[in-house]
Amino acid sequence: MSKMIEQGLKVKQAAGDLAVLNAAQKNNILNELALSLEEHTLTILEANQKDIEAGMEKGFTEALLDRLRLSEERIKTMADGFRDVAALPDPIGEEIEAWDRPNGLEIKKIRVPLGAVGIIYEARPNVTADATALAVKTGNAALLRGSSSAYHSNQAIIDAIHAGMAKYSLAPDSIQLAEDTSREGASEMFKMNKYLDVLIPRGGAGLIQTVVDQSSIPVLETGVGNCHVLIDETAERKMAIDIAINAKTQRPSVCNACETILVHEKWLQENGSELIEELFLAGVEIRGDERIQALHPDIKAAVESDWGEEYLDYIVSMKCIDNVEEGISHIKMYGTSHSESIVTENEDNKLAFFAGIDAAALYHNASTRFTDGFEFGFGAEIGISTQKLHARGPMGLKALTSYKYIIQGTGQVKE
Repeated sequence: MSKMIEQGLKVKQAAGDLAVLNAAQKNNILNELALSLEEHTLTILEANQKDIEAGMEKGFTEALLDRLRLSEERIKTMADGFRDVAALPDPIGEEIEAWDRPNGLEIKKIRVPLGAVGIIYEARPNVTADATALAVKTGNAALLRGSSSAYHSNQAIIDAIHAGMAKYSLAPDSIQLAEDTSREGASEMFKMNKYLDVLIPRGGAGLIQTVVDQSSIPVLETGVGNCHVLIDETAERKMAIDIAINAKTQRPSVCNACETILVHEKWLQENGSELIEELFLAGVEIRGDERIQALHPDIKAAVESDWGEEYLDYIVSMKCIDNVEEGISHIKMYGTSHSESIVTENEDNKLAFFAGIDAAALYHNASTRFTDGFEFGFGAEIGISTQKLHARGPMGLKALTSYKYIIQGTGQVKE
């Protein structure tokens, strides 16, 4: 038996340990995990530095290093994530609906854990903590498979988690970090349908597509984010610039960052130069169409592939549009159904945008950066889904649950 199979078997067997805990027990454990994470901050940072140094030697981009990098503040945020999840209502056992049948049967539909969850993700050590928090609260066991580039960080985080779990005599098998980070190990994990009830990939387009193509386990697919900000002709100048700058630069390495700015020609004539200067001041490379290029000599020519690119970096494509309908058509062609924003004071254009675009999150006069479990009030998130079954948008606690029917009878038999 391989190490991956061995760990999968242990996770499957441990799934029931978390499922039987009540809300108070799970909340106590989550608060203890927060304390343990903070107590192990120095150890986690030392491990993270090993990953950062290795990444620099391998030539990782600054955007990738940013996703990998931890700090005292980020570890505190991870710990607060445990506390936030502890403070949320427990979804397990929730009565979703109930009804009586003419024959006297009483039927209830209640929320239950998924069971054993596999999560595969790239260079984001915070996912180790986020996934653990959500798994514990929902009574799911989890096998976490991070990338080799973040292995030292992930191992230090999981060690802190296991130290906290031990104080409540909770077996470490229920939350495990996959020891095998090889491609062969990942391929083996994709086929572990005997041990895992669902598989969740969280990362770039390549990882997600590989999991979808190769997995024999049902996949909860997180999505690539080619997100847009559409600036209409009626957009308030400062608001539009602030939203575009924030959506692109607040943290460009994440999936809800803006990758393309669509600008109405009239707004561009009056305010385009200021927006472009602000982008340059923020260190953003601009790739524009001919009308955008005409505004500044340092703007590079956009090619067809730019419109569909998820840069995850200080790069943005810009296009001049003649009306909102043109912008909607562009987004429908190149968007990834993640997060899209329109900046406008025109109610009809806002409604046309909301009606015309099929995405998990649509914004009016706000940055796309808010598509996030914390920002939506979900506590931690397991990822952002752009599919339609069984979850969409930021996936919090309820996305990690299923349901079952409880039928109460008085001796009924079917004739």
